[in-house]
Order: sequence, then structure tokens, then C-alpha cells
Amino acid sequence: MAILSDQEVQQQLKSLKDWVPEGPAIRKQYTFSDFPAAVAFVTRLVPDAEAADHHPDIVINYRKVTLVYSTHSEGGLTQKDFDGAAMADRKVART
Repeated sequence: MAILSDQEVQQQLKSLKDWVPEGPAIRKQYTFSDFPAAVAFVTRLVPDAEAADHHPDIVINYRKVTLVYSTHSEGGLTQKDFDGAAMADRKVART
């Protein structure tokens, strides 16, 4: 999969809420009501991440979950990262 240009990255970011570029990655932090809600969100991500064979870096700090997407095998951002970010936003919308 091809790495996206800086212009393509900026265009893709316009379609996502609160995702920010971070080097060769995109990052977003979600805040939940409590720790179980944060873990439940991560659990909802697993099936789709597995199906896509594309997994974010995940940090859980009590009720905050930070996701970072980057296509490590390509050395930067690809469409897979933005698809993963959109999927994560859909999962949080279900809470």
C-alpha cells in the first residue's frame, strides 16, 4: 500500500474529528466515564482490527484511551490508517 503524501494526509484528516498528525502517524485520545468503559471500547476495536490485519498502538490510562495509527511496514501513513481511525470513531459513537 502506498504512503500518502502530506497533502493527502491533510485532506484525509479533514474527514476525521480530533485526529492529529504525529510524525509518520495519526493520534487521537478518547475519554470515557470510567476504566471499564475505556477497556470496553478497546475490546470493540479488536474484531475489525483483526479483520483488517491492521492494529493501532493503544495506551489505556484509567479512563483515557490513546490510539496511534501508522503503517509500520510501509514506514508512514497509508489509507489503512485512516480507515482504522474512522472505524475507531464509529466504535466510540456506539457507546
